[in-house]
Amino acid sequence: MNRRTKIVVLGSAVLLTAGAAATASAAGSHGPREGAALTGTAKLYRSAGDDITFSFDAHLAAADKADPMKATGTFEWSHYLDGEGAYGKAKVDCLVTGGKVAVVSGIVTDTDLPGEKGKRVGISVHDLGRSDRLGYSWATTEDLGPKDLPKCISSAPFEKVKKGTGDFRVVPWQPEF
Repeated sequence: MNRRTKIVVLGSAVLLTAGAAATASAAGSHGPREGAALTGTAKLYRSAGDDITFSFDAHLAAADKADPMKATGTFEWSHYLDGEGAYGKAKVDCLVTGGKVAVVSGIVTDTDLPGEKGKRVGISVHDLGRSDRLGYSWATTEDLGPKDLPKCISSAPFEKVKKGTGDFRVVPWQPEF
């Protein structure tokens, strides 16, 4: 066999072996794709220096992709300025995503805001890399809003995240109709 043929055969064997290993590794470590997801943490930008943080760990299993109200997980937020403010944590009850936009809702399970535990809140996220945007259902209310807020409802993602903090990741929902 001439030198050129040996190089081609050896190169092909290496590529086939690498491809097979990568396929086996991907299949073994990742399993089926989620039905939808919203994960990550970011701080919001405010010129007054407010410390506002939102974090998400919301998932819709592939087996449940026909029903976004079977989503699971939690999300939390906090807002402090000059040592005063509040925090909240919610248990996910709905997650809908489309492209790089997600809307998640949940019931407040922990907060230091009087009278707000047990209310449903919704948050929207636009995953734009390091310049993500965010909105929330209580944008135009003085408290977290009505206890009877429908699932997966929020305002448009109007807030900008603080530069260098946006790492939200949205996995698009792909229901079968």
